[in-house]
Amino acid sequence: MPPQILPIFLPHFGCRYRCLFCNQQMIAKEILSPTEVKVRIEAFLHCFPSGPENREKQIAFYGGSFTALSQEDQIAYLKEVQPFLSSGQMDSIRLSTRPDALDEGALETLKTYGVKTIEVGVQSMFDDILLLSQRGHCAEESVLAIRRLKEWKFEVGVHLMIGLPGDRLDYFLCTLDRIIELQPNFVRIHPTLVLRGAPLEILWRKKKYFPLSLEEAVQWLKKGVLKLEKASLPLIRIGLQPTQELEEHLLAGPFHPALHQLVDSAIFYDMAEGLLQNHLKDVEPVFICHSKDLSNLKGQRNENIHRLKNHFRLKSLFILHNQEVKRGSLSLQTKEGTISVERVAF
Repeated sequence: MPPQILPIFLPHFGCRYRCLFCNQQMIAKEILSPTEVKVRIEAFLHCFPSGPENREKQIAFYGGSFTALSQEDQIAYLKEVQPFLSSGQMDSIRLSTRPDALDEGALETLKTYGVKTIEVGVQSMFDDILLLSQRGHCAEESVLAIRRLKEWKFEVGVHLMIGLPGDRLDYFLCTLDRIIELQPNFVRIHPTLVLRGAPLEILWRKKKYFPLSLEEAVQWLKKGVLKLEKASLPLIRIGLQPTQELEEHLLAGPFHPALHQLVDSAIFYDMAEGLLQNHLKDVEPVFICHSKDLSNLKGQRNENIHRLKNHFRLKSLFILHNQEVKRGSLSLQTKEGTISVERVAF
């Protein structure tokens, strides 16, 4: 069960470089002082949604490179969280940072103050892509950082991006292979967006950078999701959280508020198409899926159903769903019996 997260945003705090895709104006909010963080946590706790008693509660420092701050600043923030950990109101801390800001001294400090989860901005495992994106670190530093975090028994998350300058589908899949070998605890993937005020905007306006289309992004992510699922590596988020600031600054790129669902629907379309392609026998098709997979099988606004009917010239197509069917599987009733395929093996 994923933890309940109380987010504390420290936008661009500690960042050593300005990445090509970063918009400082969009994230340039007033940085909370350590004392203000304590007040914010107290306010959050009054309206924090209740959940199962055994569900972990984490305070998360997001938006910057926490371990790139001075040790004095890190400790000042972490100290303000300690009373909430001691009282049991919160269970642990998570934070985001850069792979080149995780030396042994920083990790010792984090362990001392109750940090459990560290999310690392890897983005790509190709140095040429990292250089073009002005990340300021190389792929080998990401490898060393993940290995070091695992040695110190931290829970490790990896942030990846698709569609950065110089990126290709095969590079992305190769990046995933390298990440899978390193065995972090979870992954996030964000498509590259062109934001007003980011350095990438200049290249885009000069037609020197072309973002992925939404359809391209879905196809890339579909392959990536299946690769991660086959490796049993959790993917906890696809795409950026929709916000007013994002809406105001977005110029181009594959943004969709339900991008993960689009990817899941594309996977189920392929499964359904494969079953019909191999087993269509002049009968009205009947699919069977788990109830929680029904919306993904249908697609948004029943797009998958319309596409399947048009592609196979079907007059009708029926779906049965129940809680007994295995999640991620799809079955087709035929004259010979029921034929099934599983998402992970597809």
